[in-house]
Amino acid sequence: MKKLQVGILGATGTVGQRMIQLLAEHPWFEVAAVAASGSSAGKPYREAAHWLLDTPLPPLVAALEVQPCRPHLDCDFVLSSLPSDVAKVAEPEFAAAGFPVISNAGTHRMTTDVPLLIPEINGDHVAAIESQHARFGGKGFIVTNPNCSTIGLVIPLAALHESFGVEAVHVVTMQALSGAGYPGVASLDVIDNVIPIGLDEEHKMETEPLKILGRWDGAGFEPADIRVSAMTHRVHVRDGHLEACSVKLARAASAEEVTEAFATFTSKIDELELPTAPKPVIIVDDRIDRPQPRLDRDRSRGMAVVVGPVVPCPVLDYKFRLLSHNTIRGAAGAAVLNAELLYRKGLIR
Repeated sequence: MKKLQVGILGATGTVGQRMIQLLAEHPWFEVAAVAASGSSAGKPYREAAHWLLDTPLPPLVAALEVQPCRPHLDCDFVLSSLPSDVAKVAEPEFAAAGFPVISNAGTHRMTTDVPLLIPEINGDHVAAIESQHARFGGKGFIVTNPNCSTIGLVIPLAALHESFGVEAVHVVTMQALSGAGYPGVASLDVIDNVIPIGLDEEHKMETEPLKILGRWDGAGFEPADIRVSAMTHRVHVRDGHLEACSVKLARAASAEEVTEAFATFTSKIDELELPTAPKPVIIVDDRIDRPQPRLDRDRSRGMAVVVGPVVPCPVLDYKFRLLSHNTIRGAAGAAVLNAELLYRKGLIR
């Protein structure tokens, strides 16, 4: 098959580099254009990007000239890892010019008709794209993936919500340094330290799950009726967000039943054979000292969520820890998987 041509917006950043890495041998897509803001435009990508990953920079991408982030790129669709302030203007411009925009940026996640997509959970939310066609006046649209910590949280929550219903969630995160981009957090701030991230990150984790687990009613997203409380922290780990989660269920269940709900959760997209989709999407590891970022972040090529032992919670019902790779499952891999779903559904071509 002829591969679809992809443009990467924000290509020189941490997530943009992950997108390039994940597309290097992709069977359906290939990188045809790279774009970035500021002084990078006009340079070969090899000169503009400080390549941070442990695989070589693909030679064909290395030779590409970095373009400005304007909608004249020669490609079929774009993956965006732009900063939120730049994405606020640039992504609608690309959509209005007829480009499908699959975004990792936070700017448009809660917009009324923009799907906040995790294919294994709410692939039916792509129905909202139809209203964007009218808004943008063509075939262009925006689809977003959630915040990197939200993705790790919502996948196990979906398994519980499907089996028992979820009424309330309390989650405390220990988030990796790569989530802050490059150069990220100053070394003298984070060594021998844990840094609370702040209210904006916590707000994302408290609101995004409700949209994801809610439903599209043809005019807007009706949020799920779940209470979420989050506290977020940056820790001295390179990759992998660890989260300590307690849940209150709507229906009584044993710890064994909760564990079984995780272990048997069936993704809604398994039959689509999407190249980036993990099988299973939830890995249960019942060892008392797991999951750990260094040992578990790369399981299923960084696309699965690893859940540790389920134990009773004296405040809510049950508690457990979960781990997800923040720049793969939580960012670049999530965007690539969204593009694969949209391709299978005929929404990008």
